[in-house]
Amino acid sequence: MKVLSIQSHVAYGHVGNASAVFPMQRLGVEVWPVHTVQFSNHTGYGAWRGRVFDGPAVEEVIQGVAERGALKHCDAVLSGYMGSADIGTAILRAVAAVRAANREAIYCCDPVIGDTYSGVYVRPGIADFMRSQAVPAADILTPNQFELDLIAGRPTDTLAAAKAAVNAVQALGPRVVLVTSLTTAETPPETIDMMAGEGGAFWRVRTPRLDLKAVSGAGDAVAALYLVHYWRTRSAALALGMAAASIHGLLRRTAEAGAEELLTVEAQDEFVAPTSAFPVEAV
Repeated sequence: MKVLSIQSHVAYGHVGNASAVFPMQRLGVEVWPVHTVQFSNHTGYGAWRGRVFDGPAVEEVIQGVAERGALKHCDAVLSGYMGSADIGTAILRAVAAVRAANREAIYCCDPVIGDTYSGVYVRPGIADFMRSQAVPAADILTPNQFELDLIAGRPTDTLAAAKAAVNAVQALGPRVVLVTSLTTAETPPETIDMMAGEGGAFWRVRTPRLDLKAVSGAGDAVAALYLVHYWRTRSAALALGMAAASIHGLLRRTAEAGAEELLTVEAQDEFVAPTSAFPVEAV
C-alpha cells in the first residue's frame, strides 16, 4: 500500500504527519508525506516557531511526486489539518490527480476543525470549506464528536442522534464515517466509544477511559490506522476494531508514563500487535 499524506508537521512531538506517518510505516505502508506547516512543536504549548506553507508550495511538492510517475501507484490520500483554504484546494487537486491516475484510489479526510474542550480552532473559512468541498470529496471521513456535530448541523447526545448525524454526513458524500471519540447518554462514564458507519450499518467499540494528560495527535494517528486497515480489509467494522485496539494501546502507554507527548515510537508494537482487543458490536 502507498499513501500520500498531506498534513501539518512538527519537529518535536507527534501531531499531523509526525503522528500519522510512522504508524503507517510500521504497518508496512509506503508513505509520501507532504507538509502543510513545519512547526517546532504543536500550538497547544502556546509558543512555537516555524511557518505555514501556502497552497502553491504544497502543489509544487505534489507535482514533483507526479513527475516521478508515482501517482498511478498511489492507493490512498490522507489529509488532516489544512491551515488555509488554498491548502485545502491544493489537497483536493491532489486527490483529483491521484484518482485520474488510479481509479481505485481512495481519499480519507480527517476534518480537523476543533474539539469539545476548545471549540473551533482553525482559521475562519476552514470549517465551511470542509463541509462544502472536502467532505463531499472524501471516501472516508474521521471526525471527532465535536466535528461530527458541526458538519452534520445537529447534536449527538444519544446513540440514535449520533447515527442520524453520520447518515447526514454520508449524504454529503463519504461512504464511511469513523467517529473517533463519542460520548452519548448510553456511554458509561468510565468508558469512551468509537463508532463507524457504512452502507446504513453501524458498529461501536467501547474502551476504558484513561487518566491521560491533554495530549495532541491521537486523532491524526487513528485516522491513519483506520485508513490502512479499511483499505486492507474493506470492512468498516474490522478496521474499527483494529484501529481502536492500537490507539488505546498507544494512549495507555502514554498515560502510564505521564508523558506530555504521544509515545509513538516507544509504543510502536501497539500498531502491529496491540496488547488489548475490544469487541466490536453492531448498533
